[in-house]
Amino acid sequence: MFRRSLLAAPLVLAAASARAQQWVPKQPIKILVGYAPGGTADMAARIAAETIQRQHGYTVIVDNKTGAGGFIALKALAQAPGDGYTVGIGIMGQLAVGPVVPGSQIPLDLDKELTPICNLVGVPMALIVRMDAPFKTIPEFVAYAKANPGKVSYASTGLGSTNQLGAEFLAAEAGGLKLIHVPYRGGAPAIADVAAGNVDVFFGNVSELIGQARGGKVRILALAATKPTPLAPELPLLTKDIPALDINNWFGLMGPAALPTDIKAALAKIFIDAISDPKNTETLAKQGLEPIGQGPDAFAAYIAKDRERWAKVAKQGNVRAQ
Repeated sequence: MFRRSLLAAPLVLAAASARAQQWVPKQPIKILVGYAPGGTADMAARIAAETIQRQHGYTVIVDNKTGAGGFIALKALAQAPGDGYTVGIGIMGQLAVGPVVPGSQIPLDLDKELTPICNLVGVPMALIVRMDAPFKTIPEFVAYAKANPGKVSYASTGLGSTNQLGAEFLAAEAGGLKLIHVPYRGGAPAIADVAAGNVDVFFGNVSELIGQARGGKVRILALAATKPTPLAPELPLLTKDIPALDINNWFGLMGPAALPTDIKAALAKIFIDAISDPKNTETLAKQGLEPIGQGPDAFAAYIAKDRERWAKVAKQGNVRAQ
């Protein structure tokens, strides 16, 4: 009997491999998005959905379930059947930042109730400053902050937010700058107060800041990336002065924990092929987005690595969520 089992094992593995290649959707795929239409998460989902329909003819529906910082959608995803027909967008702030910031209110067990499928796109963060700021480069900013401890303020979208962690990361890597945190209830009022000169700096997605910068309301001091963004290739790179400051705000695809491995692999291929389609290059570039295309294992490892980084930042900056 034992020998017969050994002989059968390769056949079982071959069958599993065949299923991974053969699984195709027989009904519409729904992508749950926890943020409003027009935002980065929504755009990533819709670009993928439209491309999948064009490439394969599969029907893909984007369903916006907003609220609770995007967690209403993830909670609904966790409760969905593991049949491959319900997936959802998970972002860095939810999956890597929130879990390591003390006080974060997360209404589900991300690791036990969800499973990573693939990482879709990323957008680099950038540091904006008020137009009359007495510093025009990162070295000048660091020198000014060191000479004026506790006098340089930074805005964020709330306690424990990605924006706050980005500023605290900069402060730590620049030698322990003493900055003043000014939390807001969203990105729009935070950026508006930088433009009004009431706050000195703000970390945000470059795609959400470039319009204000080109309108002369704020100045982008540097891009937190290792290479230029097609959206604004002229921006100086923050990593040239502070190498660790590579902050790619990513948007990935998640599934319910019960999702079988073969279906997960098939979905990952479908979505990665869609987001990497050369026909999307210009569309993504206009939004400051770049394809990442990590499969299930690589995406899971990336989440774990990012959690380690943000946990360290949160501890160093004594950051707590609201």
